[in-house]
Amino acid sequence: MTDTEDLAHPGERHHDSLAEKLNWLRAGVLGANDGIVSVAGLVVGVAGATTERLVILTAGVASLVAGALSMAGGEYVSVSTQRDTERAALELEKYELRTMPEVEERELAQIYQEKGLSAELAEQVAQELTEKDPLRAHAEAELQIDPDNLTSPWQAAWASFVAFTVGGLIPLLAIGFPPTSVRVWLCGAAVLVGLALTGVISARLGSARVARAVLRNVGVGALTMVVTYYVGVLFGTAVG
Repeated sequence: MTDTEDLAHPGERHHDSLAEKLNWLRAGVLGANDGIVSVAGLVVGVAGATTERLVILTAGVASLVAGALSMAGGEYVSVSTQRDTERAALELEKYELRTMPEVEERELAQIYQEKGLSAELAEQVAQELTEKDPLRAHAEAELQIDPDNLTSPWQAAWASFVAFTVGGLIPLLAIGFPPTSVRVWLCGAAVLVGLALTGVISARLGSARVARAVLRNVGVGALTMVVTYYVGVLFGTAVG
């Protein structure tokens, strides 16, 4: 690598690293948010219907386990489908490179020409890239796929499982152990702090506006807890 390459755009996020980061960010942030909101909604709702600590904890633990497994399974299936699609696209590209290499090289040159290169330079770039690694050249230019770095369903599944579990523990611990008179308030405060934190993290990593992400997360969490709490109160009153 030349000195120029070392110094140029030192903080710039390139496609491969950004795609990988976004994959983890999506699974992690969605998992944490879902864990916080889902478990909080359930335990607050149950707390509105009963003051029995064991009942609340049992419902919370069941929600935590079921939600974490469901989130991980959903991510695994979703990303596996994406990976299968990427593999199928790569196999088709391999076939086309074997059977019609000249057409594929012209197609690659056309892509670079559409990006702003002159016709002569685009043809030269396409030729040199094809000579070096035709599959990588075409996969990255045409499909936006790195053949050596396909999306991993297991990584996404584990990220979602861990994130959901960590997020779900916040409302579970906050409502399960404090005294009855303050447990709902402490749970609500802990949930809002947790959602604000995930909002800040997601905004920072995604270079988005922090205030909007925090308000969105906190608003959804607060609405969920208010609704489920009063549903629990009404159910508890009706049944009791």
